[in-house]
Amino acid sequence: MTKKAQQPKIADVEERTSMLERIAIGATNSIGSLPSLVFHSIFFVGIFSLQLFGFSFEEIMLILTTVVSLEAIYLSIFIQMSVNRQALQIAEVSEDIEEIQEDTKEISEDVEGIQEDIEEIQEDTKEISEDIEEIQEDTKEISEDVENIKENVEDLGEDFEKSEEGDGIEMAKIHQIERSLEELLREIKTIKMR
Repeated sequence: MTKKAQQPKIADVEERTSMLERIAIGATNSIGSLPSLVFHSIFFVGIFSLQLFGFSFEEIMLILTTVVSLEAIYLSIFIQMSVNRQALQIAEVSEDIEEIQEDTKEISEDVEGIQEDIEEIQEDTKEISEDIEEIQEDTKEISEDVENIKENVEDLGEDFEKSEEGDGIEMAKIHQIERSLEELLREIKTIKMR
C-alpha cells in the first residue's frame, strides 16, 4: 500500500477515536445526573414488574444481574477513559505551569538587570552633576580672573594715556588685548548659559 492509501485509514481511526471519546464524555457526564437516576429507577421498577407477565424471580434476577454487570463494565471503561483524558489535561496544565514559572524566573532576572542599570544611570547622573558644578565653579573663577585682567589692562591703558612716553603701537596692542578679553568674556558667558 502507498502512503496515500494509509492516510485515510489513519483519519478514520482518529475520527472513530474522537467519536468514542465523545461517547465516553457524554456517558460519564450523564451518569451523574438527575435524568440518569430517574431512568435507572424506572428501569428497576420495570424489571421487577416482569413478574406480573409470568417471568420467574430467578429469570428476572438473571436479566437484572446481566444488564447491571454489562452497564458496570462499560461505565468503568468510560470512566477510565475520562480519567485518562483528565490526566492528560493535568499533564498539559503542569507543562504550562512549568513554562510560566520559567518565564517568571526570566522576567525577575530581567527586572534585576534593569534595576542594576537604573542604579548605574543614577550614579552616572550624580557624577555628571558634580562635573557640571565643577565646570561652573571653574568658569566663575576664569570669569573673575578675566575681569581682574581687564581692570589691570584698563589701568595700564590709563597710565599709558597719561604718560607722554606711551606710543601709538603700545596703545594699539593694549586695545587689541582689551578686545580679545571682551571676546573671551562673551564666550565664557555663552558657556555659562549652556
